[in-house]
Amino acid sequence: MMHKLNGRFRVLAASAALAMAMGAAQPAFAETPKDTLVEGFAFDDIITMDPGEAFELSTAEMTSNTYSLLVRLDLNDTSKVVGDLAESWTVSDDGLTYTFKLKSGMKFASGNPITAEDVAYSFERAVKLDKSPAFILTQFGLTGDNVTEKAKAADAETFVFTVDQPYAPSFVLNCLTATVASVVDKKLVLEHVKSVTPSHEYKYDNDFGNEWLKTGYAGSGPFKLREWRANEVVVLERNENFYGEPAKLARVIYRHMKESSGQRLALEAGDIDVARNLEPGDYEAVGKNADLATASAPKGTVYYISLNQKNETLAKPEVQQAFKYLVDYDAIGATLIKGIGEIHQSFLPKGVLGALNENPYTFDVAKAKELLAKAGYPDGFTVTMDVRNTQPVTGVAESFQQTLAQAGVKLEIIPGDGKQTLTKYRARNHDMYIGQWGMDYFDPHSNADTFTNNPDNSDEGTNKTLAWRNAWDVPELSKKTKDALLERDSAKRADIYKELQKTVLENSPFVFIFQQTEVAGLRGNLQGFKLGPSFDTNYVWNVSKE
Repeated sequence: MMHKLNGRFRVLAASAALAMAMGAAQPAFAETPKDTLVEGFAFDDIITMDPGEAFELSTAEMTSNTYSLLVRLDLNDTSKVVGDLAESWTVSDDGLTYTFKLKSGMKFASGNPITAEDVAYSFERAVKLDKSPAFILTQFGLTGDNVTEKAKAADAETFVFTVDQPYAPSFVLNCLTATVASVVDKKLVLEHVKSVTPSHEYKYDNDFGNEWLKTGYAGSGPFKLREWRANEVVVLERNENFYGEPAKLARVIYRHMKESSGQRLALEAGDIDVARNLEPGDYEAVGKNADLATASAPKGTVYYISLNQKNETLAKPEVQQAFKYLVDYDAIGATLIKGIGEIHQSFLPKGVLGALNENPYTFDVAKAKELLAKAGYPDGFTVTMDVRNTQPVTGVAESFQQTLAQAGVKLEIIPGDGKQTLTKYRARNHDMYIGQWGMDYFDPHSNADTFTNNPDNSDEGTNKTLAWRNAWDVPELSKKTKDALLERDSAKRADIYKELQKTVLENSPFVFIFQQTEVAGLRGNLQGFKLGPSFDTNYVWNVSKE
């Protein structure tokens, strides 16, 4: 479980846990330490801290603050990337070879030097582990057999990445901003590799340090991971070996707090510095408090309901379309997501190349009943939906339950925490699921690939996109999704994505409801806290206290 916290931090974490158990109704301490940022944050979705395996929204925030990448999204212009470990890069004339020159003199948190060998090993382990996010790299033609040749160190400061087709360079570079491309300390990881028997979990005879990295740390970011205790606390500590501007604070503590009201009370009492999961009423109350401040940012994250096509009833096109008319978009927009989201019915969020800003569906029970009767269900039917028990997801699910009932459809809500609902969803064992999808990288393919691409719909399929999770077999859409990657003209590429979105709007098992506006409540003495455009750009190294 990583290093033990020293006495002072054990007490701090224990106080946090006590306050959480009491609903944060009483202050755990008068104010947080001057050198420490304490955030109230619902992170029950964290399953692993290994960047080669993790594919959850909360984990990505921790990873992006603790690991380095070759390149990162340019927060001043999200159509571009900027160097992180890479000082410069070039693309060959045929569009197949990307050569990165690393900055010199960099070290991991361990003190080991950062070399191109570490970059190459990070690509190799992600591909050979073949966990959920591996497709972001394997889509470039990387396999366990060829990765050491296609992603290799030419020398200590030169990394060469060879792709299989002349993709739009912006797409390739954007993919390398995803957390799966995080660079790990090869020497340190190799010290923790375990021999295993090849199986469905591990295809090779070693685990590439995966078991250790589930709770361990081998990065070089501004902070290092000190400790993670599931559904309790995450502690980040300043990395004194960081190659860039050092983090302003000594540590960041994320306290697992699910309830918006508990977060607001803890913020008002000074027990936490940041409240991250505020519902509209609490966010509004924070905004009126002179001792507090607020922050917000439109996020590349969409909330949706999906219908598993293994369920014959949900596979009927009329049922899918009926459900799109059974969401009370206006009521949800005016209450449940007021200030924290915007109704948005397409899979590409606003601000992304090719985003379709059309909302053709309205709440129309009569139209829905007509479609259900056409599908053979004039009296409705019964169905279940897996729901992560956090807001606003639960509220939206309950609203949908009520509106479905008006058309005779009985919805049974199956609540669970983030890990439970995700695990069931990823196994294709659900009827319906309500969730959120955050872009893995700021390129339209990030969402198109998951919603409109399903190259192998069998249970053994290895490309486990959201289309696959919902057993939506769409060979023509899959082909069009791939074709968009080879279009170098941005305008023409945008048109392809608009066509894909229109198809999904008209006929698909996805009901898109809104795009997130992420919000936070802050203590008034915080400086430099800013929410980024994506779930993995909420950086905390610039935060300080007056």
